Amino acid sequence: MRTTTFTMHEGSALEVLRTFLKLGVTSFGGPVAHIGYFREEIVVRRRWVDDAAYTDLVALCQFLPGPSSSQVGFALGLIRAGYWGGLAAWAGFTVPSAVLMVAFSFGAGAISGPVGAGILHGLKLVAVAIVAQAVLGMARTLCPDRQRAAIGAISAALVLSCASSLIQMVAIGLGGVLGLLLCRSPSAAPLGMLPAPVSRGVGILSLSLFFGLLAVLPFLVGPGLAAAVALFDAFYRTGALVFGGGHVVLPLLRDAVVTPGWVNDNSFLAGYGAAQAMPGPLFTFAAYLGAVVTPQPNGIFGATLALVGIFLPGILILIGTLPFWHTVRSRSGAQAAMGGINAAVVGLLGAALYTPVWTSSVHNPVDVSVAVIGFVLLTAWRTPPLVVVIIGASAGALLSTLTS
Repeated sequence: MRTTTFTMHEGSALEVLRTFLKLGVTSFGGPVAHIGYFREEIVVRRRWVDDAAYTDLVALCQFLPGPSSSQVGFALGLIRAGYWGGLAAWAGFTVPSAVLMVAFSFGAGAISGPVGAGILHGLKLVAVAIVAQAVLGMARTLCPDRQRAAIGAISAALVLSCASSLIQMVAIGLGGVLGLLLCRSPSAAPLGMLPAPVSRGVGILSLSLFFGLLAVLPFLVGPGLAAAVALFDAFYRTGALVFGGGHVVLPLLRDAVVTPGWVNDNSFLAGYGAAQAMPGPLFTFAAYLGAVVTPQPNGIFGATLALVGIFLPGILILIGTLPFWHTVRSRSGAQAAMGGINAAVVGLLGAALYTPVWTSSVHNPVDVSVAVIGFVLLTAWRTPPLVVVIIGASAGALLSTLTS
């Protein structure tokens, strides 16, 4: 068995903050790209951990619900400088994008007239291209055989055939069961050993908090607190139930804020399009949503509640799982179940591509053309998402001006 060793807590939280602040303002391209940025900066340049430990860490964060790249960043900070280092890594990587998304939430309401409407519509068409690219890339990686492709198709069919918010959890659970039955590998890949920077006692406490908040938050309502708790609970539940990270959070976030009428579809998709232009984790889209929800609290306080709510469960379950990861990962059943869950997640995102992304954004052949051009730029020309966002917003403004 391969064993990886390194010395923990060699650095300071300030060093971690500086490192991840740099990553937070330069890391474009989504979770997969973030993993590459982290490896270059942390493994290759700074040598905080070696490749074996980094690979094991990435495997763990892909196994768990929550934003995988943010979890990897938090764990690297934890390894380098303890719990304050983990917090510093999360803040440095997350806050720049969150601040930009909150600023957009205030500016988006000021955008009016044909040009403003066109810009917002262009951002929605960019969202079509971005989600389509994510579906394609994830399907290639997570549904490479007939069994997992079938699980993905079943997941999409379930979600499209039923409007209930519960159906998404049913689809993920069914994916895990089908994975156990259909996705067992005759030979498991060799496993590495990631030394846990967390004691088993702290891990158990963290898991207890993760599940305890999930169970108790819906009941913590009272005079003056009901709206704030409801908002925090909606984003905490989303962060606790999303597998795959990145764009997969789209359908769960929509169910959390659009279905109850807190945010309309136009504002939701405009914010999602704007999020593609931001560096750092896509989950900072939650800060925008927390700022624009119609019931109080909203604004900066609502953005803070939403941001902490969506990231907290991923951090808690990461801390809780670290001490036990190698034992769990070595079981073939766990690997098979996660294969099925990941395939179901692809189906979930495919369903979201149709509704609400496509149905709320594409209304005529010109819209189809803009979305297709964006998709080709992203997939065939490897154009940075920021450039595609600028092109989409400009196209929307131009088309709106010509037709007004």
